Order: sequence, then C-alpha cells, then structure tokens
Amino acid sequence: MFSNLGMGEVLMLVVVGLVILGPERLPGAVNWFFTALRQVRDYATGATQQLKDDMGGDFDAIREPLQQIQNLRGMTPTAIVTKHLLNGDDSVIREMGDQVRSTADALNLRKAVDAAAPVAAPVASLEKAAPESPMPEQRAPTMPRMHKPLAPEERAPFDVDAT
Repeated sequence: MFSNLGMGEVLMLVVVGLVILGPERLPGAVNWFFTALRQVRDYATGATQQLKDDMGGDFDAIREPLQQIQNLRGMTPTAIVTKHLLNGDDSVIREMGDQVRSTADALNLRKAVDAAAPVAAPVASLEKAAPESPMPEQRAPTMPRMHKPLAPEERAPFDVDAT
C-alpha cells in the first residue's frame, strides 16, 4: 500500500510526528494508525468475501472481463509485437533499440566533433569527403558564409520586402 514511500519520506514523517505530537504521544499515535489501517483492510476483505458469497458464480463472471481489461492496459505496441509475432522473445526488439541508440550516439558525437571544428574549415576537405559517402549524388553541406562585423557607424542591411 505504501510502496511509494522511501526511507526519506518515512524519516520526514517521524520527524514531523515528533515535532507535532512529542516523544511521549508518538508511539500511541503510530499504534492507533496501524490499528486503524488493519481494520480498514479487514473491512475491505470482509466486504469482498461477503460479495463473493452473495453473488456466487456471478462474481467470477463479472470479475473476468475486468481482469481482461486490466491485462489490456499493459499491452503496449512493443508488448503486442513481442507476444503475438515473436512468441514472447523480445531480444530482437532490444537489439534494434540498442542499434538505434548507438547510431544516435554516433550522430551526436559527430555533431559535437563538427561543432568543435574550426569555423573556417576549407571547402576542399568537405568535397573530398563527398565521394566516399555511400550515395555519390549527396554532397556534404557547405559551411555558411561568415559576414564581417559592421563598422561602428554602419547601418544593418534592411530588406523592405521581408518586414
């Protein structure tokens, strides 16, 4: 029931309980809380058992579709493909995911290397790399032209059609 509570949260509750209730009343409050929790759990179990006894076989007939709906909630596209097409073996999907991650990491590394390269890289070196690419019709992107900065009193270019 309290599976989301970590040790930090429990420690914080104990400290707050000590501050609010004091050390002499805290053990009684903890005892009262767990007794109340146990009673609520017993009432819920008793209500479920009474409902089963009253309904008989109809209880299972109602519960079965609800269980099927619960099972469908866990069916993600990956789980569906794994279950129905791969007979539960998800190693193929994991390998594909690893390949995608490694390719993305390689691309990010290449972007980082390209960003670290000097801005004035010679265009000839980019043209040399193009024939080695798998598709010769693709050309390496050219570097953007660098504009020299404006002089202190020089006005920026203004395009009437663009504004």
